[in-house]
Amino acid sequence: MALQISATNPEHPVLLLELPWDVPLEEWPEEVLVPLPRGISRHVVRYARAGDEVIAVKELAERPALNEYDMLRDLDRLAIPSVDPLAVVTGRIDADGNPLESVLVTRHLGGSMPYRSMFETTMRPATMHRLMDALAVLLVRLHLAGFAWGDCSLSNTLFRRDAGAYAAYLVDAETGELHPQLSNGQREYDLDLARVNISGELLDLEASGALHPSVDAIEFGMEICERYRSLWEELTRTSVYPAGKYHYIERRIRRLNDLGFDVAEMQIEHANNGDTVTFVPKVVDAGHHQRQLLRLTGLDTEENQARRLLNDLESWMATQDDYAPGDPLGARPEVLAHRWVRDVFRPTVRAVPVELRGAMDPAEIYHELLEHRWYMSERAQHDIGLDKVVADYIENVLPKARETLLPTEPVAE
Repeated sequence: MALQISATNPEHPVLLLELPWDVPLEEWPEEVLVPLPRGISRHVVRYARAGDEVIAVKELAERPALNEYDMLRDLDRLAIPSVDPLAVVTGRIDADGNPLESVLVTRHLGGSMPYRSMFETTMRPATMHRLMDALAVLLVRLHLAGFAWGDCSLSNTLFRRDAGAYAAYLVDAETGELHPQLSNGQREYDLDLARVNISGELLDLEASGALHPSVDAIEFGMEICERYRSLWEELTRTSVYPAGKYHYIERRIRRLNDLGFDVAEMQIEHANNGDTVTFVPKVVDAGHHQRQLLRLTGLDTEENQARRLLNDLESWMATQDDYAPGDPLGARPEVLAHRWVRDVFRPTVRAVPVELRGAMDPAEIYHELLEHRWYMSERAQHDIGLDKVVADYIENVLPKARETLLPTEPVAE
């Protein structure tokens, strides 16, 4: 059987032809390999250079290689974070004419590392928790798409920083199955496999002395299950809000924030019986919100202020008629953000008299007003407009705040 390279891009077979396919993968010469960290695997896996690209090459039987190639292409069409499939090479034979196993070729994800390699650096527990949050997000996204992984582990997941965000990517889809929808039993089975695999690899790292001494491998495996279930419930439960009661949406955002997640995307679908809201979470790094708000609006704030303002901006953008994420005909986020600053942020801040602001900067004033609107809307059980919020804030909140800043005893002259 002649060597065959099956690929979607016509350029890839030309680049791949230069590699030594007549040599078993574990014997490939050093000059074609790229020394990059990799997790443990039941198959031989190597990183190599093909033209200007770094590729991952995995040796396995023909049928599972073709199946995984098709599965990764399906995940790519579903916009699931996973490695890009490039080709499947079949019909390999060595110099003596003996058959060799087929290989699956994927593109190396730039700037990424296997989760297992990250944990081998004895990182701080707080960072480990954030990494597990990102893995929980990946599992939820896979299950929402109807994909049962069947082999989630630290070695089968890549970690990557992307514009301040922590992101997890699927590497190995060999055991995966794609369904129109997963049952609760399928999801729980997949989650239990992840728990066992993750705890097992952490115990292995603990035995080698690479795990931080404060980390309990069993409890850490249980934690991803808890994080997954909390996130799944908050993301998948159907919420239909009466028109105009957008403080209910803010309540959902706050619950996600309390879970340690931030809203990367929000979708509001208008229906006859109310507004249906869908959220997409993201695990973010310190300073992410500051950078994002500065890029969108030019406002330079503290991190917590930026996070609060971005939530309000996202909620406001979703109510605009020309807001259409992914639609090239819709208004760009930067345009909408500029409109929000001009029509919402600045007029609201300027409505508070300068002499009453004290040492508060504009971002802190707006944050305080948003907090006050939240409490007023919760009490009234309907959305309160910013005009009424500003008036009530000036009359009932600022005077008390100023009193707390005054000295309680006379100052000696």
